[in-house]
Amino acid sequence: MTSPKTSVSFVMISVIIWFIMLLLCPSQLRGQLGTTPNIKHIVVGRCYSYMTLVNPSLRYDCEEIWRQFEETVVHQSPCNVTVEDYHQMFHVMPQTWVCDRFLFWSKTRTLMHSYAAAVSNFWTLEDTLVGYMFNDLIWCGQKEDFGFDFSSCPEWSACRNHPVYSLWRQASQNFAEMACGNITVLLNGSIDNAFNRKSMFGSVELDCLNPKRVNYVNIKVVTNLEGPFIESCRQGSIVDLILILQSRGFHWTCTDNDQTLMMLQCIQNPKYSSCQTFANSLLHRKITFN
Repeated sequence: MTSPKTSVSFVMISVIIWFIMLLLCPSQLRGQLGTTPNIKHIVVGRCYSYMTLVNPSLRYDCEEIWRQFEETVVHQSPCNVTVEDYHQMFHVMPQTWVCDRFLFWSKTRTLMHSYAAAVSNFWTLEDTLVGYMFNDLIWCGQKEDFGFDFSSCPEWSACRNHPVYSLWRQASQNFAEMACGNITVLLNGSIDNAFNRKSMFGSVELDCLNPKRVNYVNIKVVTNLEGPFIESCRQGSIVDLILILQSRGFHWTCTDNDQTLMMLQCIQNPKYSSCQTFANSLLHRKITFN
């Protein structure tokens, strides 16, 4: 019979080994993540939630969407699902959007969600039906058998025709092609290459924007409260973005100090000195106007 002390020691050793593997081989461990458990229940459930809570005016056949998705993925090897393979699925879930509400982003996900929630007229890719249904999920088929692989899926970088990447590429293309009126692009000025041609915005969405449908591209560059302050409307890769917009005939604006974004950051981190300075400037402005 194993003593409690021996069992505890075994558990501690196992935890230590797992922790060391996580530090030394993070990419390998991530690559071993398989299809999200209970993915059918999650996807179909989100579909019904979307029609009930997010956009009650819409009606979709959630089971048919799942069937098209499943047939696309499980009949292919993990690195052989193309954008075209998803066309039938997207065909059974068409969606249109009101102009002036499109919000694009790159490397600003957390702040983007706060911004979209605070400024309620904005919609992001995650607010579309497909974005809502598949956000943060993983999936892939099996190489030698029918069905999802729940034990291991390749990383996006492992293959061009990754099943997750291909779906989001098609979703991003559709979202950008629908964009109209004044659109907003939220970029991170605290990193190099805030505008990255390899990102989903830089490689897919930007090229799919139509200057005949889009009146203005409003770029908002946001930095971390305490920096680093690497890129802005006047320097770095954002200048390259502006040149591309100009060459394609887009009207554009660019700002480095959007007050709403600053407020959202300071609500989460009010003790930063930059937030105190910002609050004092708002107070001074109010006193001056009065």
